[in-house]
Amino acid sequence: MSSTSNQKGTEMSTFHEQYIVDSKGKRTAVILPIDQYEQLLEDLHDLAIVAERRAEKTVSLEEMKRRLGWTTK
Repeated sequence: MSSTSNQKGTEMSTFHEQYIVDSKGKRTAVILPIDQYEQLLEDLHDLAIVAERRAEKTVSLEEMKRRLGWTTK
């Protein structure tokens, strides 16, 4: 999998997929290299966690530093 950058400078992956087609030429399945498949699963998991935690109260940077013991307050 190669990568490129979009206009925001975020890295995007280029997929190298292959398709399985039926007798009419309609795509019915996709074949991906295992590393790309595993990355997609990881990304999907990360997005699910973000969705689950979306309603949680945010914590300020100062509060997080305090919780981690990085400040003397």
